[in-house]
Amino acid sequence: MLSANEIEKEIKKNRKELYNSFFKNYKYSYSLKKIKKYKKFQTIVVIGMGGSILAAKAIYSFLEHKIKKKFIFIDNLDENYINKTKKNNKLSRALFLIISKSGNTNETIINSSYFKNYFKSSNVIVISEKKNNILFNFAKKNGFEFIKHEPFIGGRYSIFSEVGMIPAYLMGLKIENFKKNSINFFNNKKLLSNSLQNLKKINFKKFKILIFFNYVPELNDFLFWCQQLMAESLGKNQKGFMPVISSAPKDHHSLLQLYLDGPKDKIFYIFSAKQSKKTKLNFNIFDERTDYLNKKNYNDIKRSQKDAFIEVLKRNKTPFREIVVKKFDEDNLGKLFLSFIFETISLGKIFNLDPFDQPAVEEVKSLTKRFLKLRKLSKKNL
Repeated sequence: MLSANEIEKEIKKNRKELYNSFFKNYKYSYSLKKIKKYKKFQTIVVIGMGGSILAAKAIYSFLEHKIKKKFIFIDNLDENYINKTKKNNKLSRALFLIISKSGNTNETIINSSYFKNYFKSSNVIVISEKKNNILFNFAKKNGFEFIKHEPFIGGRYSIFSEVGMIPAYLMGLKIENFKKNSINFFNNKKLLSNSLQNLKKINFKKFKILIFFNYVPELNDFLFWCQQLMAESLGKNQKGFMPVISSAPKDHHSLLQLYLDGPKDKIFYIFSAKQSKKTKLNFNIFDERTDYLNKKNYNDIKRSQKDAFIEVLKRNKTPFREIVVKKFDEDNLGKLFLSFIFETISLGKIFNLDPFDQPAVEEVKSLTKRFLKLRKLSKKNL
């Protein structure tokens, strides 16, 4: 019988430095004093892909109410978006944060090249492994600030390392608070064991789709981080499930029919929040049929929609769990990150697979380079 203690020991044994990164006393490869001078920038462009950027986006979206700077995230090959970014922002005054674990990520290198005319030795930070890779050599050649990405921490698990904490620090957040209760998290064996027991009850041969049904807009980017974490860690050897992000209550009017009356192959993670916003709605402009809405607020309405959805899931005997955000701060977001990392590694053990590699992804990366080289050769022959 797999226990919470065994999962923790597994991480310590095989991923010791990853485990250490969860806690306050983790030794970063950089000095905050050295990075402090970059806090003056009010516009920061973050360039990366996948795990190198998703955690930073999640932090920014969740805690934007506390952040007084503008962060722009470039995480896809989208020429129109890049052109709009260049047109609508004073990038000569921006800081550029370029992140890639390998230092050779094609999309990150391509997107960085679009901003080359704005680069100065004083406004670029590069984070990658410290070895003979494209970005390390690029930083060294141009005198850019370089921060070492530790080789023993994979991108999708790097939230508590330099990759997540440098952007958080530049946002003006207290990075120590993300790890404020990490010791209590791992010491709470009852909580971890209950989480593990709930996972074991799920028939993963029957349920192949995990729906993140989200009533909290501030969590959208966090769920994209979760999606990558679970998909890339568990989608192996014909195992795993499809994590799908669904926005509520919008999707009550587009996907709910399928969710409730379609194939019974879905598990639901429902995200809600206890928010203090009390904007009262006034429906006096309509007739008496809207009386039940009068003097309610957005949270009352969304809570009722969420409760109704959960009630129908119960009646249909559809497996679900609800995750409630009680406070929008670094501590609670840190606990959310830790919870899903622990859960993903636990599922890896249940599925009897390695949650830390991604062999199929590496094959696509290798073939992409090969095809690009072939195109170059074919053009020469024209």
